[in-house]
Amino acid sequence: MQTRIEGNAYVLGDNIDTDQIIPAHYLTYNPSIPAEYKMFGKYALSGVPDAAAGLPKGRVPFHPPGADEFVSPYTIIVGGKNFGCGSSREHAPIALAAAGVVAVVAEFYARIFYRNSVNGGYLIPLETKARLIDRVCTGDKLVIDVIAGTLTNVTSGETFALLPLGEVAPILEAGGIFAYAKKVGMLGA
Repeated sequence: MQTRIEGNAYVLGDNIDTDQIIPAHYLTYNPSIPAEYKMFGKYALSGVPDAAAGLPKGRVPFHPPGADEFVSPYTIIVGGKNFGCGSSREHAPIALAAAGVVAVVAEFYARIFYRNSVNGGYLIPLETKARLIDRVCTGDKLVIDVIAGTLTNVTSGETFALLPLGEVAPILEAGGIFAYAKKVGMLGA
């Protein structure tokens, strides 16, 4: 697990559901096949409507014209409340990870999205009590210090507290639940 994450923010609103993160018609791809895994990155966040509540001024595409069609220039997602709600689709954190996202910072998550992110070791799901979607803009340069529990918006100069990862930190450090289980002797090597 990275303990210092630097990158550009992509800001979303409240109640971003798994069908917005990766629409169901792209679930025909198999993430265990490398060429098809890339397609999850290409179509990540393609289901977020232009008029979604809470989006920043002016809809900024997650894959801007002329940029890599598989990997987004945005490595940190900033969301509002109930991020990852909807179906229990484990493909949602896979899609964001395939697109190059390392961390998501939200006020709180739908439990299944949170657990899928942690169990697969796909993303670092961080939480904050601050309403960051009102304080961070898409494209802002951010630095997350996971150990110190801070997110610094380099663009604005503001720093915000993040909640500790707690009991999921060792799972993320190991690379997911199965790697963690092997590491602590719960599964054979």
